Amino acid sequence: MAEEEMSLSGVSGAFRQVLFISAGASHSVALLSGNIICSWGRGEDGQLGHGDAEDRLSPTGLSALDGHDIISITCGADHTIAYSLSNAEVYSWGWGDFGRLGHGNSSDLFTPQPIKALHGLRIKQIACGDSHCLAVTMEGEVQSWGRNQNGQLGLGTTEDSPVPQKIKAFQGISIKMVAAGAEHTAAISKEGALYGWGWGRYGNLGLGDRNDRLVPEKVSTLNEEKMNMVACGWRHTISVSVIGGLYTYGWSKYGQLGHGDFEDHLVPYKVEALADSSIKQISGGWRHTMALTSDGQLYGWGWNKKVVQVSCGWRHTLAITEEQNIFSWGRGTNGQLGHGESMDRNFPKIIEALSVEGSSGQQIESSKLDPLSGKSWVSPAERYAVVPGESVSLVEGGLAPPEKFLKCHLLGSRSSPPTTEGIVFGGGLCFPCSAKSQRAMSGCLEGLVHRALGGRVAHVTSWWVAGQTVHSEKGNGGDVDVPQNDAKRMRM
Repeated sequence: MAEEEMSLSGVSGAFRQVLFISAGASHSVALLSGNIICSWGRGEDGQLGHGDAEDRLSPTGLSALDGHDIISITCGADHTIAYSLSNAEVYSWGWGDFGRLGHGNSSDLFTPQPIKALHGLRIKQIACGDSHCLAVTMEGEVQSWGRNQNGQLGLGTTEDSPVPQKIKAFQGISIKMVAAGAEHTAAISKEGALYGWGWGRYGNLGLGDRNDRLVPEKVSTLNEEKMNMVACGWRHTISVSVIGGLYTYGWSKYGQLGHGDFEDHLVPYKVEALADSSIKQISGGWRHTMALTSDGQLYGWGWNKKVVQVSCGWRHTLAITEEQNIFSWGRGTNGQLGHGESMDRNFPKIIEALSVEGSSGQQIESSKLDPLSGKSWVSPAERYAVVPGESVSLVEGGLAPPEKFLKCHLLGSRSSPPTTEGIVFGGGLCFPCSAKSQRAMSGCLEGLVHRALGGRVAHVTSWWVAGQTVHSEKGNGGDVDVPQNDAKRMRM
């Protein structure tokens, strides 16, 4: 990374309000107050604008646009567009194939560069599809550029345009906003008329058929309702009328139209489930749709994982989807999530080794057990550190040893087996010390372990109690009760 690069946490001063966000195929951007722009995610094609092809796992400041007074930023699939009001410049960067960056060629750009053909224009809004872009000027004119194999630029041809061109079909019509899908485009005029053009195979143009259109064509709406908002998903379209009606049309294989079926709709069709809601914002993805209401409720529909089996552990969960992918989330300190690490997960993550869609197919590690060794069990003494000086009673039947065992893991050696050593126990028993209980360090069990191991940092993860009730005298863990007729290992 360049030395001048800063992460979001490195932005000093007052708290920066996030003004605008935009998501591409695999990257994201945000515009913050104070003219701070951040980008993160996939960077292979330069779409993050940091001058390299590296991914960023967290929001990173885009220093190349510092001081440029950026007021809007928008993601295409693998490219990004920003607009500076004071400079009257539109900047683009990322994947340049098909001329989608507007610079007259198909070269990739790894830092923002101004689009010369748009210099000086006052821009109201910019929309990016998979490989094409559009800009609406303050005067209501529309410029388009990029890929055009299905007429999505609205120029009357199927030839790509590596530089912005004015859509002449809108001569005399003032456009309020535009939206871009994978290969189709929609627009709303100031008078509330809805238009569609480009690829129409799934009815996503709303014109009642599956034909492409090379120039914008007006969409007939229910009761001639005027439209106020429009958005495009990959192959479907969403619009909101001036009286708040939500309409969708186009591809619906995954239910992304929200009509309770999986049928394509060739004309705008009202989403009855949200008929009583006031829609503030809409957005379409590849196979899903989102709507935000004026009272802050967020609704989503479309593609989702259908779960066919679920199982809960004490602090983690496993689920199998219909596609035979295995997901896990929750506590992961002992590797129980199956991701090859000992980290907690707050959201489901696929277990690569067991899933159909795993990165390398099913790869299950073999056990290291030698079947010829004849060994079928591991004694507690091999697993735990024996603590001397404790008098405990034997469990009825003599099934458990009259000792208390502690299992300790040395921190900082995740890849190594747990280290067990004899530990001098001197006093009460508290819950294992973790980040939550560091305040109990003085005099508690972990403090004893710390001293017993010669000052090395240790973390107690479990203990064995045989035939007694143990009461905590120190720490914040409360009491741990083990019935007299039971012997078990207590784990946090």
